[in-house]
Amino acid sequence: MTNRDYSLSFTVAQSPDTVFAAIANVHGWWSQEISGGTEHVGDIFAYRYQDLHRCRIAVTEAAPGKRIVWHVLDNYFSFTRDETEWKGTDIVFDISDKDGVTEVTFTHRGLVPSYECFEACSQGWRMYVEGSLRDLIMTGKGRPNVGEAMTESERILAA
Repeated sequence: MTNRDYSLSFTVAQSPDTVFAAIANVHGWWSQEISGGTEHVGDIFAYRYQDLHRCRIAVTEAAPGKRIVWHVLDNYFSFTRDETEWKGTDIVFDISDKDGVTEVTFTHRGLVPSYECFEACSQGWRMYVEGSLRDLIMTGKGRPNVGEAMTESERILAA
């Protein structure tokens, strides 16, 4: 099946509300190179990693303890022929209580095996979601990408 969206899941002992708060704390698990709001419907944030990856993302759903959905407005990859592969995709975090533990199901709708970035992106999501986000939820400390400082003009352009 070549059109399957990328998905992974894990469980933690923490409450669904704690999980939601951790996911919304994008600086704490994905990257410190985030500008803009990341918690409420209508928030738009920009992500940047060196000259390799930049994107603008809108929060389209935010149901505390249940679900967060992001929509990729713009995307740039320096390492793919189609620099915009993520554009128009949705990044979904479903949170549910399963027999006394909280299950997090992460789905990047539209990130499919036919994408040139699929292998690198799926490895990246595993590292950030199963690794850094899970650590943030369980211990209060994630492993976000520190990145490099943006100038004020770069922040304005990214927003």
